[in-house]
Amino acid sequence: MQAIAVRPIAGALGAEIEGVDLAQPLAAPVAAAIRAALLEHLVIFFRGQKLTPQQQLAFARSFGEPMEYPQLKGLPECPLITPVVKLEHERMNFGGVWHSDTAYLERPPMGSMLYALEVPPQGGDTLFANQYLAYESLSAGLQRTLEGLVGVNTSTKAAASKTREDRMRAAGEELKVLSGEHPVVRTHPETGRKALYVNVGHTAAFKGWSEAESRPLLEYLFAHQVQPEFTCRFRWQRGSLAFWDNRCTQHNPVNDYHGFRRVMHRVTLAGDAPR
Repeated sequence: MQAIAVRPIAGALGAEIEGVDLAQPLAAPVAAAIRAALLEHLVIFFRGQKLTPQQQLAFARSFGEPMEYPQLKGLPECPLITPVVKLEHERMNFGGVWHSDTAYLERPPMGSMLYALEVPPQGGDTLFANQYLAYESLSAGLQRTLEGLVGVNTSTKAAASKTREDRMRAAGEELKVLSGEHPVVRTHPETGRKALYVNVGHTAAFKGWSEAESRPLLEYLFAHQVQPEFTCRFRWQRGSLAFWDNRCTQHNPVNDYHGFRRVMHRVTLAGDAPR
C-alpha cells in the first residue's frame, strides 16, 4: 500500500494529502484512506499532479459517478470535464459567491474536483466553509426552528447567475431555469452529522414563506455560516487538485486577479436527494 500523509491546513476543515500520484490507478486501500480523509476534513487537496482529462475522470470514478454540469457543456473530447475559465479581459469569475454546487437540482452533487491548469501569479485562492460547524454553533432554539424548514433554491438568483453570464455567453449557452427544494438542515448520508444547507448563491426563500418574510432569517444564516472560524483558504498552484464534499461545505473562489488567466478542469460527482 502507498503511504499517504494527511496534513490539516486549518482548524475548521481542509487537509493536504501527500504521497499519491492521481494519474495512476488507485489501490483499494488508498482510495479508502482518501475517502476517510474527505469525510473527516470535508475538503482535501493534492499538489504537483499531472493529469489528462481522462486521468482526472478515472480518479473521480474511484469516489462516485461523474455527472454533467447542468449549465455548461464539457470538453468536446471529455464531456464530463467542465472547463472553468476566467480570461484576462473578464471581470466576473465563475461561481464567485459563497455557495454549495447546484443546490437547485433535485439531487445536488455529493462532491466536486477542481484541477488547476493555469493560475495567476497571485490571487485566485478558494475559500471553503464547514457547514457542520455552522449548524452546531447555532442556539438550540434556532436549531429547532430550522429543523422544520425547507429551502427553495433556484438557478436564477442574481448573486450567482451573474457570475456565469460571461462564460455562458462565450459558449453560446443560455441559463437553464432550475429549482430544488431541500431541508434547511440536512443529515449527511455517510457521517450522520447535521449541516446547514442554505447558501446565498441559490436559496431564495423558505417553502411556504414569502421572499420578504424569508429575507431577515436567510441573511442572518448567510452571514453566520461563513464566519472566519468555520473556514480555510487554499492557494492554488499549477497541478493542484481540490476535492470537496458538497453535502457539508460551501466554497467561494476569490476574484482578485483581474488581467490574468485562470484555467481549471472540474468533475462533478452525482449525489442523492438531501434529507
